[in-house]
Amino acid sequence: MDKKMTSGEIAKKAGVSQKAVRLYDEKGLLKPADYSEGNYRLYDNASLQILEKIVALKAIGFSLEEIRDNLVAGEAVNVEEALRMQLKNMEEKRRQIDNVIAAINGALERRGSELDWDDVASIVQSINIDRKADEHHWDALKHTVQEPDWYVKIFDSLEFKKKDKILDLGCGYAKLWRNNRDRIPEGSKIYAVDVRGGWADDFEKYLADNKDSFPKGVKISLLFEDLETDAAWEKIEKNKEYSMIIAHYLGYELKDPEAMVARAAGCLSGKGVFSYNCPGADSWYRYLQDVFTELKIKAPFVDEKIAAKKKMADDTVEMLKKYFNKVELVTLSNKWHYTDAAELFDKFKEIFDGQEKFMISKRDKLERHLEKKMEKDGEVVIETFAYFWHCRK
Repeated sequence: MDKKMTSGEIAKKAGVSQKAVRLYDEKGLLKPADYSEGNYRLYDNASLQILEKIVALKAIGFSLEEIRDNLVAGEAVNVEEALRMQLKNMEEKRRQIDNVIAAINGALERRGSELDWDDVASIVQSINIDRKADEHHWDALKHTVQEPDWYVKIFDSLEFKKKDKILDLGCGYAKLWRNNRDRIPEGSKIYAVDVRGGWADDFEKYLADNKDSFPKGVKISLLFEDLETDAAWEKIEKNKEYSMIIAHYLGYELKDPEAMVARAAGCLSGKGVFSYNCPGADSWYRYLQDVFTELKIKAPFVDEKIAAKKKMADDTVEMLKKYFNKVELVTLSNKWHYTDAAELFDKFKEIFDGQEKFMISKRDKLERHLEKKMEKDGEVVIETFAYFWHCRK
């Protein structure tokens, strides 16, 4: 029979504190094998093996909840799958840390000894914007994989021509160019601009690795500058006039988008096109509005969101008309596919930020409704629309 150990003895053998042993018990990871006459917890060699497993898994980054749900309580046998999942998680954390380091280094390089606490706030804001963009990017990839590539759709809508002189403001990861590399018209000159510390860093490496892979005469140069500084525009204006200026998804990031639009308009050729978009579409809100109506749930904040989105789109058009004589709306659609009701509910909760308490109170009702749709049709498909404005002088 195994000699029983007290919590202090098993903690010492595993190299952890007694407090940690108590915590693992409370979390349901490490239950005592027995109790003493004085009702003290006692553990055996099997308990020690579990504790050593917990310590090892914590060391490679698993949370206590992940250990409990996937490895200890369930005694999952697919260790390779669990490790691969954890590897992906840790690589994502490393990428986030690298982004933080790059953002701080970028601020130090730009401002030097003139840094103040407002600059620190800007760094945090930049990191949060990139994090949200990353989350949306991976979420979109997962749920629209059955659909035609989104950046192929955008590329086709822009109708590029041979020898275009293109300015791509806020190029980021540059999927517009990566995903259409072989389709870029010959002789195109592309000037891409973004800040250090984000996706554009990877695009710089991509350009170096693929410099001889583009169609004949295509040249892409990358400028790292903050679009809200005069220094950036002094460099951009040296290459004017541009036949195409792309400013997609910048409405999310710039403090003064109109100032950017005004500067861009001054760099555009007489027959050129300025392509701009903003978060003005309301597809998710309208879908959930229909669901709430069907379930007889009153949610006035949905109507408010739809009205706010409409106003944002209307205001964007009025702003663009100050600088361009012709503003044409181009609407592109995409379809999101869901087979998990809980995952779709979480998407709704994320979209209605600030309404978490309300959404959670309706969770069971909403998930049952979505599950029925999924059982009937195999999935829930939500068609979304994005607004792009093609502007001419």
